[in-house]
Amino acid sequence: MNIQQLKTHKQSGTKITCLTAYDNAFAKIFNECGIDIILIGDSLGNVIQGDENTLSVTTEEMVYHTQSVAKGVSKALLIADMPYQSYTNAEQTLQNAQQLINGGAQMVKLEGGREHEACFKILVENNIPICGHLGLQPQSVIAMGGYKVQGKDKDSAQNILDDAKALESWGVQALVIECIPASLARKITQQLNIPTIGIGAGVDCDGQVLVSYDMLGITQNPPKFVKNFLTNGSIKSATNDFIQAVKNQTFPTDKHSY
Repeated sequence: MNIQQLKTHKQSGTKITCLTAYDNAFAKIFNECGIDIILIGDSLGNVIQGDENTLSVTTEEMVYHTQSVAKGVSKALLIADMPYQSYTNAEQTLQNAQQLINGGAQMVKLEGGREHEACFKILVENNIPICGHLGLQPQSVIAMGGYKVQGKDKDSAQNILDDAKALESWGVQALVIECIPASLARKITQQLNIPTIGIGAGVDCDGQVLVSYDMLGITQNPPKFVKNFLTNGSIKSATNDFIQAVKNQTFPTDKHSY
């Protein structure tokens, strides 16, 4: 899988599959099952380190986990999160992104929109592929007042759409949209030429991502958009079931959407 193939998937209507991985063992399983994208998420702050949010995760930790995952991946596209406060200015953004790329990532993911214009642009200028992240932004969970659905009113929905269009115009090549109404996610997906990957954003996104620990039923009290695919069998069979459900558009259902 590469970035051009993601665009081809969008054009053909082939759904894109993505799971998080934080270590070599899980990465190998997901890679062998044929997952399209593996995301080394700063969600490791929650699921690995036991914190209430992602804010304590450092660039050094992200590089370490990226290196571990990259050793087990031969087919999937590897995306690494830029952690909290690792892109406060353009120069810092470039330096930290280069560390993740050197660690094995093929693309980096940044949360936010037009407020980070200089950060996005310096990466594009230096040929570092970028995935954006709009809607619910876990690194802004305190400012947003908690883990809440975003874009429910007209003004906030328009702001998310405007951010999405801006990111695409700057050269961002994929976009994660999290916890927004399915109708808004559909509109964004239809108006962008780059692929959208949803999490709690309805079935009409170009792809779906879940935290692997959520998908495997490990997480206690998971959010509404999560489905436990490990109801019987193995991690490998659960991964295959997730891939098929996304490809066949049987996941997410209305039950998993807002």
